[in-house]
Amino acid sequence: MARTIRNRRPPRSTAAGMTLIELMTVVLIAAILAAVAVPSYTSQMRKSRRTEAKTALLDLAAREERYYSTNTTYSSTPSDLGYSGTFPINVGSNYYQINVTAASATGFTATATPINSQTSDTVCATYTLYNTGVQAVSGTGSNATCW
Repeated sequence: MARTIRNRRPPRSTAAGMTLIELMTVVLIAAILAAVAVPSYTSQMRKSRRTEAKTALLDLAAREERYYSTNTTYSSTPSDLGYSGTFPINVGSNYYQINVTAASATGFTATATPINSQTSDTVCATYTLYNTGVQAVSGTGSNATCW
């Protein structure tokens, strides 16, 4: 005998996609991660820019000492120290400017002042370096934390 074959429908899929609650949960988790990650990233970027400022100041001090060893005076002229242009000079990625604020036969004072978005750094704002090796910083941070 011949069997009759009935048309069968394929079974209906129960997982057609994500529900709105699942989607909102994923969005909430992403927002929480972003809220934690962005301030941390910004803080680390500020710290790395501070390193550029300190390095530029120490380089400026070394140039001043080199100039002093041959001329028995310090200089506030950039070309005497091997720089082109005039003070203040933008350093690194243009987040700080270095400047010789005082130079004489007996000493110098060099500063690194924040510019552009680095001005929002209130912890370690302006770095100062004296010919005696004394390091200072303005802001809410201490010399120990900033230098």
